[in-house]
Amino acid sequence: MVSLIAENHDFHRPGVIRAERHLTLKMNDIAFAGTGNLVAPNEAHVESLIGFVRDWDRDAPLIVHCWMGVSRSPAAAVIASLALFPEDDEMELARRLRRAAPHATPNTRLIEIGDRLLKRDGRLVAAIKTIGRGAETDGRASFVLPPPDLASSNV
Repeated sequence: MVSLIAENHDFHRPGVIRAERHLTLKMNDIAFAGTGNLVAPNEAHVESLIGFVRDWDRDAPLIVHCWMGVSRSPAAAVIASLALFPEDDEMELARRLRRAAPHATPNTRLIEIGDRLLKRDGRLVAAIKTIGRGAETDGRASFVLPPPDLASSNV
């Protein structure tokens, strides 16, 4: 489980998930650093996310969540997917995200950092921009991001 939550948000890990299988990344859902007391996503957050998912044993599903499920968690899910499947095509991944989560508007700062750390050369940023802002939601819309079908892709 990956939790992307602000410093003072209360969240208790479900008892069925062992502590060592839970990564908490404390950040606000903002796109720019230097906005008062808010914590912007940074490289350390994304490095921790990438390391965590690459060490994931895949014995159980990976749950990624944030407060509303609109911005931070969709961005983290995309980054996690590329960390696990580096041969995936960014445009196809963005299309899969939009199909799975019509409401998703991935946090641009997380996407930019993920693009850089995963050496996507701007392709991830460009792909996420193509899907645009997601549909309005009340924040209770969960989704499953399917893995790539690498057998049928051109990569």
